[in-house]
Amino acid sequence: MLNFLWRLRLVHIPQSMLDIRLGTRQDRANIGRTALIMNSPFYRKQDSDIASDEASVSLGGLVAVLVFGVVCLSFHWLGSEGWFPVLDSANLALHEAGHPLVGIFSERMTVYGGTLFQLIFPLAAAGHFYRATNASGVAAALVWLGENLFNIARYMADARTQQLPLVGNGEHDWTEIFSRWGVLHLDGRIAGMTRGIGVILVIGAALWLYRRWRADN
Repeated sequence: MLNFLWRLRLVHIPQSMLDIRLGTRQDRANIGRTALIMNSPFYRKQDSDIASDEASVSLGGLVAVLVFGVVCLSFHWLGSEGWFPVLDSANLALHEAGHPLVGIFSERMTVYGGTLFQLIFPLAAAGHFYRATNASGVAAALVWLGENLFNIARYMADARTQQLPLVGNGEHDWTEIFSRWGVLHLDGRIAGMTRGIGVILVIGAALWLYRRWRADN
């Protein structure tokens, strides 16, 4: 039966198992159970198996991530407004959606919802691409996360001066958050550290993907 399923490619059986001479009924039962466990969706592959299944990094994927990272850094470090027009508009939409959705569960947490959504979505994207063994996708998601940190840092640095235009002229998130934490006077320093983490993420993701590409080629 097991041999029949293997021929239909419904069950994957390693060649080493196929080469074993089937002697007793117990031998056949043990091999059958092992093959079914290995093909179960709950079976956790060994690191060597996962590595062999990972898709190689293409030159196009590497270039796309590098360009994405350079553009993000350029808009936030060389641009006068520190705003990536298309991407930050999407980030702003996620930010604004986060407030009422988090507020459903806790009114006090509403102020944190915007920033949480800006962090959760890139992390979720990175997790998705990691499970799909797509290294370029993971790197791009990490660059997106770093770019969101630039955006968040810009908002943090504005906590005392409050010069940035706010959607709906509402309350300033980080003025409220830093006031709660008793660190409003440190807004610039915290913003600087957040921006630094963003830079590390963007550059680190690009370097990691480059090393993966070199290893594949």
